This record gives sequence, C-alpha cells and structure tokens, in this order.
Amino acid sequence: MDRQQISRLAHADHPIAAPLDDASVRGLLARAVPRGDARVLDLGCGGGEWLLRALTEHPRLTAEGVDVSEVPLAHARAAADRLGVTDRLVLHHEDAARFTAPHRFDLVLCVGSTHAFGGLPAALAAAREHLAPGGRVLVGDGFWDGEPSAEAVGMLGDLTDLATTLDRVVADGWTPVGGHLSTRRELDDYEWSWTGSLASWALDHPAHPDSAQALEAATVHRDSWLRGYRDVLGFVCLVLRPTAP
Repeated sequence: MDRQQISRLAHADHPIAAPLDDASVRGLLARAVPRGDARVLDLGCGGGEWLLRALTEHPRLTAEGVDVSEVPLAHARAAADRLGVTDRLVLHHEDAARFTAPHRFDLVLCVGSTHAFGGLPAALAAAREHLAPGGRVLVGDGFWDGEPSAEAVGMLGDLTDLATTLDRVVADGWTPVGGHLSTRRELDDYEWSWTGSLASWALDHPAHPDSAQALEAATVHRDSWLRGYRDVLGFVCLVLRPTAP
C-alpha cells in the first residue's frame, strides 16, 4: 500500500485534506472567490473538494485542478458527475509545480499542498505565475504554535511561528485580506478522522493483504501526533492579494 492509497483511505470521512471544518471552508471560499464567474485553479487539488464546493456554490464559475495522483482525480471526476458540474471542471494529472496554462486565474488555491513546491514561499511564487490581475490566492500551511522538538521538526519540516510566517508572506509582496486559524477542535478532529478512518478500514478488511500495514500506519501516525506535534503545530489559511500590480 503506497502513501497515496493510505491518504485516500485516511481522508474518507474528511474530504478536505486539512484541519478545517465545513463552516471554515465555506467562509474562506466566500472571502476568496472574487466573483461568481471567476476562473479558479487548485494546485495540488487531491479529490477536488475545494473546487467542487466552489462550483456548486457559483453556477457560472469554472475551475481547474492539478494533482500528481490519478486516484483522487478519478474520485473528483465521479463527484463532479454526481453534482452536475463536469462541464465546468478540468482536471490535470501532472506535477503542480510544473503545470502551465494558456490563461490566468482569478483565484489560485494551494491548501495543505505547499510541500509539492518545497514550501510556502515557492508555492506562492508558483501561484503568482498563474494569477490574473486583481486575483487572489488562498493558501494553507502549518506553523509552529510552540517550541517544537527535534523529532517534530524532522516529521513536519522547517516551519516558522505564525508572526514570522506572516512577515515572510508580506515581505514577498503579498497583503493578507482574510484568513483563518484552525481551532484546537479542528486540528484534533482532523487527526482523529485521519487515524480513525484508516484504522477502521483495516479492521473492516482483516483478510486484505494491506490490512496490517494500514493499521500500523494509523497507529504510528496517531503516536506521532500525540507525542510529537499535537501541542506545537498550528494551521493557518490566508487569503492574499499582490501588494503591487
């Protein structure tokens, strides 16, 4: 069982692959979508949940999603068909960091996918290349909400605290016009859902050759969360506009 399959099973009950509840997602999209006929791009879209919600909310909106994994893209296509938005959604199976398009976008999303670019600064640089004049970026990434251990840094990378994260974003030429800090409940709900969905699949399929691996992955992840980063990791989503044209 590869990492993509594990992730798909782990997100079965939490299709937004980030610590955000439905109300937070709704609020962020309301702030980020500039108008009802916007053209939206999601870099690292996974199962396309952000795009599907935007398309459902705005009947004239069009959207494109990019992801390196075909399995979640297939789920996005099936969901788009069920929702009747297939004609307004284009999905690209390729590396988001190498994606190019013949047109610009009014909103570029990259929530929980900055790792595909090597971190937040590079993700924002890529988003800028796709952004139309007057456009916005909705980005979501982790930050240290306490002093991390060496083990936590090894697991999650070289993050900064929230103030430093915002300082770097502003210094890079962006102005925050909205945002959301994931609450403790959102952070915990996400981790319980991740580990619980994966463990439940393993217990429901004891004869499957990957069952033991899935259960071990859930156990390791839960231990890493509770012992490694639960008390020090935060998650911020930012709605950004370029400070200068």
